[in-house]
Amino acid sequence: MIDWVLCLLVSNFFADPVRDGWAPVLVLVLVYGIFLGLFAQTPGMYITKIRCVNWHDGGRIGVPRGLIRGLLLALVVPALIMDEHRRGLHDRLADSVIVDAPRG
Repeated sequence: MIDWVLCLLVSNFFADPVRDGWAPVLVLVLVYGIFLGLFAQTPGMYITKIRCVNWHDGGRIGVPRGLIRGLLLALVVPALIMDEHRRGLHDRLADSVIVDAPRG
């Protein structure tokens, strides 16, 4: 929710999010690609102390997989289909998982 509000605010700089519904979605996909790819956390994840990491080694997922994850998450449905590890379809296709961020 935090990331979505930030995307709405940012999209106001180049479009009207109410009229142009694609604008905040585009910002969301880009935010996920850049922030998850480089830092393993979006601003909202940082505040809530969670991270999105590689399913196999716990490292960063990289910008391309972050973009894929963001694009799939924008479809909403993949997030509703969870497996036993609480990984949505978007996580399985991006080979990622959400974990608690280290405290400190």
